[in-house]
Amino acid sequence: MIGKRRPLGKELKDIQIGDNYSETKKVVDRDLLLYLGLTNDANPLYLQHDYASLTPYKRPIVPAVMLFGMVSSLVSMHLPGPGSHITHHEIIFTKPVYHNTKVYFTLEVIAIDEANQRIAMNVTGKDEKGDEVITGKLYVIPASRPNTLTAQSLENFF
Repeated sequence: MIGKRRPLGKELKDIQIGDNYSETKKVVDRDLLLYLGLTNDANPLYLQHDYASLTPYKRPIVPAVMLFGMVSSLVSMHLPGPGSHITHHEIIFTKPVYHNTKVYFTLEVIAIDEANQRIAMNVTGKDEKGDEVITGKLYVIPASRPNTLTAQSLENFF
């Protein structure tokens, strides 16, 4: 990232109700193992086929927080983009996601709160069959463009 200019995401003034972003992400074992290693999570429901086969899920599932991490990444990188921050979320994981499943995520701006400098967004995620696996609402503070001499020295952004 150093030496490569990255634009900031949308500022509040550049966002409109109805703005949306969609992306498909596949949950692969490599990413799952990296996540579980990083969080030191050894839940057998996420990795052990023998254990998971004895549960109502019948096979290992993806941790819900990992799915939320994918949503957070979409906010940070796309809508509103770099410089934004999720301040509150209300997420429901409606159906388990299994390893090697593609999830189609959609974010949509549903409200703009100028007084608090934040937006509200709906988030949905559907699996390959079209079944909803995640739904909810996010509150996000979009990027702010600093207007100082010090900020101008941050060459990696703007």
